[in-house]
Amino acid sequence: MPEKYLRVKVIPKSQKNEIVEKLEDGTLKIRIKAVPERGKANAELIKFLSKELRIPKTNIAIISGAADQLKLIRIYGSNK
Repeated sequence: MPEKYLRVKVIPKSQKNEIVEKLEDGTLKIRIKAVPERGKANAELIKFLSKELRIPKTNIAIISGAADQLKLIRIYGSNK
């Protein structure tokens, strides 16, 4: 399965889940409705990316930045 890495900047406590923009360095800025406590925003981010990329949630992992706004995500089996 192909493996890709994605850098994201997460903005929690937003009105809706959405990809806002792609920053100059390639980082995706993503708004997430969930609050950043006890992993809620991370879980919501994985659920959102799973839906957007049409792949199972188990194919998405946060490699670094679990407690930060900037995160490195590993994605398996995505064609996007």
